[in-house]
Amino acid sequence: MESKSKFWHGVLVGALVTVFGGLLVIGASSGILMLGRRTLNVEQQQQIQTVESETDMEKGELDYQKINVKLELLNQKVGEAFYFEPDEKNMEEGIYAGLMAGLGDPYSGYYTPEEYADLMEDTQGVYCGIGAMISQNLETKVMTVIRVFEGSPAAEAGLLAGDMIFKIDGKDVSQENVDLVVKNYVKGKEGTDVVVTVLRPSASDYIDITMTRRNIEVPTVEHKMLEDGIGYVLITQFEMVTADQFKAAVKDLQDQGMKKLMIDLRSNPGGVVDGAVSIAAFLLPEGDILRTEYKNGQEDVYRTKDKKLRVDTTTGSKFPQYPVLDEDELDIPIAILVNGNSASASEILAGAMKDYKRATLVGTKTFGKGIVQNVYPLRDGSAIKLTVAKYFTPSGYDLHEKGIEPDVEVELSDELIAKGYYSLEEDNQVQKAIEILNE
Repeated sequence: MESKSKFWHGVLVGALVTVFGGLLVIGASSGILMLGRRTLNVEQQQQIQTVESETDMEKGELDYQKINVKLELLNQKVGEAFYFEPDEKNMEEGIYAGLMAGLGDPYSGYYTPEEYADLMEDTQGVYCGIGAMISQNLETKVMTVIRVFEGSPAAEAGLLAGDMIFKIDGKDVSQENVDLVVKNYVKGKEGTDVVVTVLRPSASDYIDITMTRRNIEVPTVEHKMLEDGIGYVLITQFEMVTADQFKAAVKDLQDQGMKKLMIDLRSNPGGVVDGAVSIAAFLLPEGDILRTEYKNGQEDVYRTKDKKLRVDTTTGSKFPQYPVLDEDELDIPIAILVNGNSASASEILAGAMKDYKRATLVGTKTFGKGIVQNVYPLRDGSAIKLTVAKYFTPSGYDLHEKGIEPDVEVELSDELIAKGYYSLEEDNQVQKAIEILNE
């Protein structure tokens, strides 16, 4: 039992001190010192009953002594009765995750060091790999390439959408979890080779495709030129790279003669707020873009003024990434496509454009997520995510749990919903937006 007791040494103390900062003295005075796996004697059993019967804690205040004693009891029972060998690292992480789950907020949570590292890579929009998106059938476990990024190692080597992945570097991965396959086998050190064995529907045998990993900037923006001088830009999510990708797409469309713009935010779940704010600043005249309101009464206002995008706060707090130069205003007719899965940062952009009457919103009501989360890294490489603020559109509209109504409501046709995949020419919401832009 000696090695196992090391797991409990200071587990709760570590959680409270690391997460909440200055609770070391409070924790120590409450008896949160050391949680060794041991048998509780009669006196300690009585202590549990005494602690559990106390009711003099102020409402909402944690009773650290009670928590400490109860954890000892639970740990004892695990040691005595649990048939399998417990994974003590998972148990520790479960304590922290449970603490955050107790907030009752689906948007707040705990990240293990591994999960936080993955999160940071995702939000940066850059990783080292082959440049392909892979999906997995949950029933058959078959992994299929659904998208190959233009100019990527995958594209250069001839990997195609529709290819089914069976082996990587000779190892059968056909029944493994797709997230683990990507993390453990597809991604890797820049300049290293990876051999992916696929089955192609048009081929009769397996194909080995060798690719050299390199840094990939995930394309969160796609664009194409439609008829009548209409540029179409799809934003799949908002990451740190999205604003630059959007501006590059607009420039390319302008070079092709774009006179009107359609922005597709349908099923865009949001992401990094700064990406949405930067795009709004690029499209709008000078003025307020977004206001956030915090628990302590602080308010931050993102606005453009004197050709700069800046953040003004009621407390004088500094945002190191601001101000930034903003000399643009795209003064052409704009339509924005939205639906019930357009959320968070998508609603920031759509809401600002609607308030300024700079775009016609087409589709269905948006999701209604008007709250902001911050991620706080901890000393051991883990992190917590907390809902810290509500945000409001430039007009002061609180969209949380309400959503944003489109200017022109158009449901996606039942036929297209059943079909699943369809072209822009078949898309009745896109066609309605074209009709509006051509009026």
